[in-house]
Amino acid sequence: MNVDLYEKFWMWAAAGIVVVFIASIGFTTFGQAIQPPSHIETIDPQTVRSDEEFGQPGVTINPDGSATVVVQAFLFAFLPTEIRVPRGRPVTFRMTSPDVIHGFQIVQTNGNTMVVPGYVSQFTISFDRAGEYLVVCNEYCGLGHHNMYARLIVEDVVAAAAGGER
Repeated sequence: MNVDLYEKFWMWAAAGIVVVFIASIGFTTFGQAIQPPSHIETIDPQTVRSDEEFGQPGVTINPDGSATVVVQAFLFAFLPTEIRVPRGRPVTFRMTSPDVIHGFQIVQTNGNTMVVPGYVSQFTISFDRAGEYLVVCNEYCGLGHHNMYARLIVEDVVAAAAGGER
């Protein structure tokens, strides 16, 4: 079998690229212990509803003016269904699920995470614009998935301090 010189060149180049990719993945994984970014915190999915933090989901306004929002995602709803947070302040969302994988996406923002049973998902975001945002589940979680949504209301600091604390 006669293989043309140019074909040999491209076969060796392709094999070389594959070797470089595998070597770089192995080096970063094992040599540098680089893991996917995550807030690794676990929770027993069977005790989510009775957990000290997640048993009473809601919004807490911290002394520095930031907010912490605790959310439960379960078939086919978010708790709380209405979330009120202050505008222009950091808002930390902490969430978990007792049943299946869900998504948590704040539409028209970059707030988006997966909610995995047994893990606590967390991200922090600030809202520059007051108003109402839609929160949807963007991971298919079952037949009622299309009904899984919540409302996020971003208020001026004065209005948020008056109500919405848990």
